[in-house]
Amino acid sequence: MDLKLTEELLALIAEERGAGTRRATAPGDLLGDPGSWPPVRTTAGEFALLPVRLERDLPVISRWMNDPAVAAFWELAGPESVTAGHIRPQLEGDGRSIPCLGVLDGTPMSYWEIYRADLDPLARHYPARPHDTGVHLLLGGVRNRGRGVGTALLRAVADLVLDQLPRCARVVAEPDLTNTPSVSAFLSAGFRFSAEVDLPDKRAALMVRDRTYRAQL
Repeated sequence: MDLKLTEELLALIAEERGAGTRRATAPGDLLGDPGSWPPVRTTAGEFALLPVRLERDLPVISRWMNDPAVAAFWELAGPESVTAGHIRPQLEGDGRSIPCLGVLDGTPMSYWEIYRADLDPLARHYPARPHDTGVHLLLGGVRNRGRGVGTALLRAVADLVLDQLPRCARVVAEPDLTNTPSVSAFLSAGFRFSAEVDLPDKRAALMVRDRTYRAQL
């Protein structure tokens, strides 16, 4: 389907997809490459994932992290080095967590982390299953909040994960239990509330989107 992106972003996505195809056969590959996943049409617009490059994306992601509404839950406010210190280990790691920009109608407007929940410290706090895949989401800019955009994108990304990772039976998330808008967005996106989970830095709502029930929810 046609995606209304700038020529620069189209070129970047094409480049990332090519790199993803090459990486997909690498030994130890855990998540493939979300940059090679196809763009999707949502009720909010046409959406694609673009793997993060710090030299290109750090300023905008750091700006989002310094939004008080975001900082209250991500706790990464401060200079760009703070955000870089969070993202760089993922980029230099073994591929169990992949940071991405979310591009909606040609505009970068969200930050995502796609991660192997069964290989994450989260797995110590719930009955994880092999290939459980987790998502973290940050919506940048107040205009994208409170009007269903998060719900539409969560559903789209969860469906992309299930479509592109056939061994994954569940997409999971663990928003802060006090972050009512986030929990509500997950519920509206077809996730179910599974349990309250005590994590080292928060009490979380464990949200699960099951492959088995995706057509019904």
